[in-house]
Amino acid sequence: MKLAFWGSSLVSAYWNGAATYYRGILRALAGRGYQITFFEPDAYDRQKHRDIDDPEWARIVVYDPQDAEAVARHLAWSGQCDVAVKASGVGVLDEYLEAQVAAMPEGVVKVFWDVDAPATLDRMAANAEDAFHRALPNYDLVLTYGGGSPVITKYKQMGARECVPIYNAFDPDVHFPVPAEERFGCDLSFLGNRLPDREARVEEFFLKAAAIANGKSFLLGGNGWADKPMPGNVRYLGHVYTADHNRLNCSSRAVLNISRESMARYGFSPATRVFEAAGAGACLITDAWEGIETFLEPGREVLVAQSGEEVAATLENLSKERAREIGEAARRRVLAEHTYEQRGRLVEQVLNETCARVLEMKA
Repeated sequence: MKLAFWGSSLVSAYWNGAATYYRGILRALAGRGYQITFFEPDAYDRQKHRDIDDPEWARIVVYDPQDAEAVARHLAWSGQCDVAVKASGVGVLDEYLEAQVAAMPEGVVKVFWDVDAPATLDRMAANAEDAFHRALPNYDLVLTYGGGSPVITKYKQMGARECVPIYNAFDPDVHFPVPAEERFGCDLSFLGNRLPDREARVEEFFLKAAAIANGKSFLLGGNGWADKPMPGNVRYLGHVYTADHNRLNCSSRAVLNISRESMARYGFSPATRVFEAAGAGACLITDAWEGIETFLEPGREVLVAQSGEEVAATLENLSKERAREIGEAARRRVLAEHTYEQRGRLVEQVLNETCARVLEMKA
């Protein structure tokens, strides 16, 4: 089956948190026989900050978003595939691409893959004139990064024919335990780009915790934080390439997950770092959100904090032995239930069901 995928970037995680999610899902689909072409724009300096070379399991097409003729040619080619996917948050030409993929011929299964469903749904609810209101009913399927039943219900209310969450996961041969490295050594690390709906929560769960636990060492990675005031026990790394994620996760006594505000509000939206850290056997502390127990058991496989004060208290009482026990339990759980191979099987099943439904509607 030929699949055309229009997304932010497969080869670069620079200002692009969805990269490892795309890699995991699409690599799994390629292993199941899908012929994948990934269309990504030359934008935001992502090509200058590649994490990987073009993979063997996908054809990468980097296009100039200002070249209307090239974009139209790529869209026409996509219209000859079995499945065409438009992901949210490409960053350029989003409204145009959403309309064009939605208008592809009947024989193409048209999929909108939303990696930030809460933000999309909130935006649509706030603006009855949002162009996606018109495009959405023409998609055969909506897949989401997460969100559980609240997102499914809202998407169907907005006009989606079908909506299925495809949660984050990890690849055991990509994320795994490695020896600790001194340059990443700390009591608590957090990795995430500076974004408007995340910043206040980073201030609460990370920076406040650092100010309280001033005898502990904290490490912050991600883009955009250089001019952010921080306590003296916080060391800022800047962008951390994916090749260093295992070393970062395995060098911290604990790894912190902080959800974006909208994802915390909807719940059932574990970030990629949840599974990547667990896959590396790291002890994970997460901010509280509905549905965490669906993925990891609080108190045994993950530690949950309601505030920065609770993060600091958790860290104060966390021995190396306890951290190791939690990390090992989390790794066993994600190996059993949360690999991208498992997610790939689910996507294939959903796409097969959608293809059958589309053919039935045409008959």
